[in-house]
Amino acid sequence: MPDALPVTLDDVRDAAARLKGVAHRTPVLRSRTLDALAGAEVFVKAENLQRVGAFKFRGAYNAISRLTPEQLARGIATYSSGNHAQAVALAARELGSSAVIVMPEDTPRLKREATAGYGAEIVTYDRYTGDRVAIGEALAAERGLTLIPPYEHPHVIAGQGTATLELIEEVGELDALVVPIGGGGLIAGSATAAKGLLPGIRVIGVEPEAGDDTRRSLAAGERVSIPIPRTIADGMAAEIPGELTFSINRRLVDEVVLVSDDEIRQAMRTAFERMKTVVEPSGATPLAALLAGRLGEPPRRVGVIVSGGNLDVGRFAELLAAHP
Repeated sequence: MPDALPVTLDDVRDAAARLKGVAHRTPVLRSRTLDALAGAEVFVKAENLQRVGAFKFRGAYNAISRLTPEQLARGIATYSSGNHAQAVALAARELGSSAVIVMPEDTPRLKREATAGYGAEIVTYDRYTGDRVAIGEALAAERGLTLIPPYEHPHVIAGQGTATLELIEEVGELDALVVPIGGGGLIAGSATAAKGLLPGIRVIGVEPEAGDDTRRSLAAGERVSIPIPRTIADGMAAEIPGELTFSINRRLVDEVVLVSDDEIRQAMRTAFERMKTVVEPSGATPLAALLAGRLGEPPRRVGVIVSGGNLDVGRFAELLAAHP
């Protein structure tokens, strides 16, 4: 008998209760045009409309809200390319704590400014030469801070799963769920909720072609490291799956498919023109997989987690101009 999973449906439900009235219950978007293009009924969970513009607020708040008063008084540390940084900064502020965030020097301006705007201290590093985990752990140890990592934490994973819990509560039975994969926290939480509620559902992860560490790891049966990916999907530039997230995903994720940067741009354009919503590259990857026919025989009813929408107008225009 396999070992029990580190995060359960009950954990996700507990996180949902904790987030009620704090996180947005984001809308589920529909588009007849998208349905026609995908050959399926598509239900888009719009986490680009979540607080801080991404699903990350769910996991950050769920984890930080469980800390002791003493831990909150000392403060929080994390490392992030942007969305988790904003989430931790906002959650810490909401809970009367403070945050120090290790961020790449090339983090998009909007994400960096928003993180600072929530009151966090930012420490930068070079994503291609520095080790953000080592930097974050050293900083936390030196200052006595509690480290809340972007995905390697059961309460973070459970919080991320609440988006899928809401989606299924709202739309009912789904044949498949399509989710972006960066470090693996969102899909681990999503798969926990989805398989717990609908055991027969297919859970399909999506990675950029340049950053297929989870696909390779699942094929190998163990975590595989790749060079730091260079992709427009900056939130998915992971070089190796998390140990905790991989332990869940190897058991619950059915398949991982890949999309190109051009396919991501086209999905962003479709979301904007047909659904009137702005999606960042990482968040657009599940739509890209649908539109590019990566799912093979399309499921009849498919849920899509659009993970975020954090990019400034200049970057948005630049990305779409590159794919007329």
